[in-house]
Amino acid sequence: MELKLFKINVLPLRSKLLNYAKKYSDNPDDAEDAVQEVMLKLWERRNDLEQYRNIEAYAVTMIHNLCTDMWRSKYTLNLPLKDIEETDGSKIPERFVEIHDEMHLMQEIINSLPTVQRTIMRMKDIEGYETDEITKITGCSSEAIRSNLSRARKKVRDIYIQAIQEKKRRK
Repeated sequence: MELKLFKINVLPLRSKLLNYAKKYSDNPDDAEDAVQEVMLKLWERRNDLEQYRNIEAYAVTMIHNLCTDMWRSKYTLNLPLKDIEETDGSKIPERFVEIHDEMHLMQEIINSLPTVQRTIMRMKDIEGYETDEITKITGCSSEAIRSNLSRARKKVRDIYIQAIQEKKRRK
């Protein structure tokens, strides 16, 4: 993609990406940084952009992933286990470890999904987007969204149950 086409097809997305990034960032400077990074990545990949049916959906996915990574790195809980207390005041690091392990397992399962299913599941179940919004962002039909979401949920459920059963067998 030449500079002229890049200016026509990609640069107008900047304000939309910035608005999207501001929703997920409590700091406008972080949102601006995320947009600049995505625009640079798009420029670096400009020769490959023609293979995407919907450049806007690709850019929004990029900004979403980058903002999610920024949020995770900023708000990761790093408390020592000895400081974790239950509401009644008793220290129970074992339960905290169990919850942490389950969350980590779910994250691994979701990350193992195919890209489309993973993206749609995160948008629908984690971020709370409606199907209509997901169709606009991804360019997929609502039937494809529902189908991919159903497959993703079934796969997550099956893998989770299998992992729990395996864990019980080991004990």
